[in-house]
Amino acid sequence: MAKELQLGEFVKAVGVETEPSAWLEIDQDRVNQFADATNDHQYIHVDAERAAASPFGGTIAHGFLTISLVVDLLAEHMLVPAGTETTINYGSDKVRFLTPVRVGQRIRARQEITEVSEKRPGQWLVNRNVVVEIEGGDKPALIAEILLLHIVGDDM
Repeated sequence: MAKELQLGEFVKAVGVETEPSAWLEIDQDRVNQFADATNDHQYIHVDAERAAASPFGGTIAHGFLTISLVVDLLAEHMLVPAGTETTINYGSDKVRFLTPVRVGQRIRARQEITEVSEKRPGQWLVNRNVVVEIEGGDKPALIAEILLLHIVGDDM
């Protein structure tokens, strides 16, 4: 899970790239559940037979499914300030979906801290460059700047 750093050390973590996450297989059941949750039942996601005849050669994960998994993938090796009570999604910038993730492929995430700033006392906004890789792939599934707000202690 996340690694806590004392505040002085955490603030100096800009430029630090952590270990990549474990691989996560994207299966059809997960894609179907995401389609149900978002009402996006486009055939390239849910109809294996029809998708096989598409340029993708089979069903693919929704881009937003892939990005929605980023925080979970990052959590395994995320650096956080000591005493973090909660971490909140704050936004994302420059998201680019570069390669579709085919059902059955495995993905993992890499992260690098690019900026740390104190929004309010005990609230640390952290920008991370994130790359979601596809196992054996030449290009990543996506790249993005992810912003997470770490709330320390009882400043919630």
